[in-house]
Amino acid sequence: MSLIRLEKRPAPSRLFSALTPLMAVVATMIAGGIMFAILGANPLEAIRTIFWDPLFDPQFGPYSRPQLLVKAGPLILIATGLALGFRAGIWNIGAEGQYIMGAVVGAGAGLALYPSESPLLFPLMVLAGALGGWAWAMIPAILKTRFGTNEILVSLMLVYVAENILASVSSGLLRNPDGMGFPGSRNFRRDFPAASNTEIIENTGMHWGVVAAFIAVILAYVLMSRHKMGFAIRLAGEAPRAARFAGVSPTRLIIFCLGTAGALAGLAGLFEVTGPAGQISIDFNSGYGFTAIIVAFLGRLNPIGILLAGLLMALTYIGGELAQLMLGMPAAAIQLFQGMLLFFLLAMDVFANYRIRIGTPEVAK
Repeated sequence: MSLIRLEKRPAPSRLFSALTPLMAVVATMIAGGIMFAILGANPLEAIRTIFWDPLFDPQFGPYSRPQLLVKAGPLILIATGLALGFRAGIWNIGAEGQYIMGAVVGAGAGLALYPSESPLLFPLMVLAGALGGWAWAMIPAILKTRFGTNEILVSLMLVYVAENILASVSSGLLRNPDGMGFPGSRNFRRDFPAASNTEIIENTGMHWGVVAAFIAVILAYVLMSRHKMGFAIRLAGEAPRAARFAGVSPTRLIIFCLGTAGALAGLAGLFEVTGPAGQISIDFNSGYGFTAIIVAFLGRLNPIGILLAGLLMALTYIGGELAQLMLGMPAAAIQLFQGMLLFFLLAMDVFANYRIRIGTPEVAK
């Protein structure tokens, strides 16, 4: 009797490791097409609307293409920081909270100096945003290094604490005094230009957050390929026992990886609140911190891969909004479609580590 089984490879297949992101995207399109058909939409039209129209349609392209960088910037920035920890086996799942706290602290620093027009104001806010995200990430880092707590649970639970802080300051400490009592801070772009993150090149979507994302990708690539800390990160993730024998300090690694991820997430929050979002509000957080986890894995935890994966995920955001508008697709279906990317990526990873065998296994005599 024949039997289909998985047989572990002696070493992960480089070919499948390189192909799994592409295979995951194709599988997501197929499964997503089936889902769209069940919902009553033409699957080919839905896929075209999501992946093609935002870039090449003459009607929507001129408006959608600049949004590609706007959406990709925070995803790339956050995912780059997360990837450092994931490569080392440090699982920071709370980037959404660090993103929120970076926005709150950075915006708070700027609003405290309203209506200053100093050219040093925005750099100060950038520093405060990074510090806010870093400090929030230090909570799970210190608890893990001092008390051995699980960074997954602590960082995730802190997301809900950050969301409550956001709601509190939106209705209290940072509320616009001229806002007729409605929750939300002053609008940076309209009321406080000196503290706003405006486009560097008009009608391109290129703002300082996008520049920071590209810089982060370059620095992360150099760190992972040329620096001693990058070697320690890779060694700790691939061979923890060898890392200990090599003298890699787990405490230092945890502090560095969580702190860097928190600072980058905080920067993403600051650039978003002073740019595309425009203000601190109760519903400011948009799930970038969680989506960045998908981006990190879709990019194979490699900075260059994350850059491409961030652009792809941004395209699904823009195309998903277009599908909701043009085809009447529910928002939940678009979110499920995005989640399929991570599901199929993890599923396809099986083939990088295992090969399919048909037939009964040989029994040693």
